[in-house]
Amino acid sequence: MNQQRRSLLKYSAVFGLMASAGLISVAQAQEWNKAAFEGKGLDDVFKILGAGSPDKSAAVTLNAPDIAENGAVVPVGITTTLKAEQMAILVEKNPSALAAQFFIPAGTEPFITTRIKMGQTSNVYALVKADGKWSMAVKEVKVTLGGCGG
Repeated sequence: MNQQRRSLLKYSAVFGLMASAGLISVAQAQEWNKAAFEGKGLDDVFKILGAGSPDKSAAVTLNAPDIAENGAVVPVGITTTLKAEQMAILVEKNPSALAAQFFIPAGTEPFITTRIKMGQTSNVYALVKADGKWSMAVKEVKVTLGGCGG
């Protein structure tokens, strides 16, 4: 099976399950930003998300380990004091920079936690969109065993 078709089927299934579970709306599942997840570098993803050049902010906190023994399961969390509309996690040296994107419903506590894959030691970026402006926090995470096929 061709790789693009496999990826499309995988993402369609994931978004379908999330929509049926009520985690995201059907409209959000249909409008996911495929181009952002295919962006190869930080600048590509920033441009596709409309983030331009996000400012570092003390209002955004990135929770990640200093050292990840297994890059296949790196716990990452974002908290903020801003009224977040979206949050995203980017890994600078991964084959695809955008690891996760979250839409935060109004009135929801702006906090996310997940596990990501990292192929090697890299800077991890936490992006938060609030009031139409993107802010970020950055942290280097050292990986001892790569999780992206490495």
